[in-house]
Amino acid sequence: MTPSADAEVPPPQRSAPWSAWRAVAGLGVVSLAGDMVYEGARSITGPFLASLGATALVVGLVTGAGEAMALVLRLLSGPLADRTHRYWAFTITGYAMTALSVPLMAVSPFLGGSGLAVACALVLVERTGKAVRSPSKTALLAFAAGAVGRGRGFAVHKALDQVGAFAGPLLVAGVVTVTAATWAGLAVLAVPGAVAMAVLLFVRARVPDMSVYDPQGAESVRAAGVITEPTVLPGRFYLFATSSAASTLGLMTFGVISFHLVDADLVAPALVPVIYAVAMLTAAAAALVTGFAYDRWSAKVLLVLPFLVVTVPALALADRLWVAVVGVAVWGGAAGVQESTVKALVADLVPARRLATAYGVFAAFEGAAALLGGGLAGALYSGGRNDLITVIAICQAASLILLVAVFRAIRH
Repeated sequence: MTPSADAEVPPPQRSAPWSAWRAVAGLGVVSLAGDMVYEGARSITGPFLASLGATALVVGLVTGAGEAMALVLRLLSGPLADRTHRYWAFTITGYAMTALSVPLMAVSPFLGGSGLAVACALVLVERTGKAVRSPSKTALLAFAAGAVGRGRGFAVHKALDQVGAFAGPLLVAGVVTVTAATWAGLAVLAVPGAVAMAVLLFVRARVPDMSVYDPQGAESVRAAGVITEPTVLPGRFYLFATSSAASTLGLMTFGVISFHLVDADLVAPALVPVIYAVAMLTAAAAALVTGFAYDRWSAKVLLVLPFLVVTVPALALADRLWVAVVGVAVWGGAAGVQESTVKALVADLVPARRLATAYGVFAAFEGAAALLGGGLAGALYSGGRNDLITVIAICQAASLILLVAVFRAIRH
């Protein structure tokens, strides 16, 4: 039997128990702790899998497939969340999957010949958790951010998120340096995982209905009841999703970049998380700048994204450390824009009751591009870097053209 909307959405409230900014900050703290877990793990995934016997192609395919699952599976979880209104349940389940799977990766080196397969499977489980929670969490955030400015709301949330993305890799780097074991760096991430779950449950108890911050959105959601009609999203949304997919194709997974840093003898494995942390700081800064600019000067600030992405492979895969670090920083800036300001525009393109569905569909476009981009980067890493740079440049040109078309559709 289809769950009732009453299962998760309480009766309409006249006022929220917290201010909208406090709700945004609460979700941001959850993301901070959660990002310590999965970004800490991502920072060392390439070298960790390599230590278990993985090649560059395997690392590229696994991390690319993981990113694809984290995005494509939202095509299912998003509409299901909109149909049942169980946004909190999906959010909590997804975070729990991540909090458990990452520390369990630390067991892989002790499993003999099956260690690599188990580690790869847990990478995919962690990314599946991301797919389960992301549309619902982003829909909850969009409601709260609607009361303070979506560009600002998403930007501040992303900045808090990136604090965790910065601290997680540094924690892993410190543990790996002391223990000389990458598995130990994964095991310690059980602590921020527990913190993320505790804070998430607290925020859920304080604000069980985030749509109260957006009266128009709340009315739309409650009036929809249990959604049974086919999903219909605006054409300009699909145009924007295609543009973003072309951009994502060029934004390689950090697994491939970290593999290059170690394979080219640019840094020791223990320093890879430190470089990743630098990228996360850049992502936070880019999110804040473009997010506040979004509310002030409109979505045209997103025109900078293709120009950032096009420079990533030429810089990040260079044979000089300082050039590669600059490339990683640019990679982080582009990722910060994609994870914050891009989502603000999605929320402004679709009806409130379709938010989770829209984020799921949008992620499916990006997921297909992530899988192709990860495999392409891994396959061409050894001898085809110039070809890779050329392909990515063509994709970014297409992304820019489509983005301009989106703005024309919005204007008319």
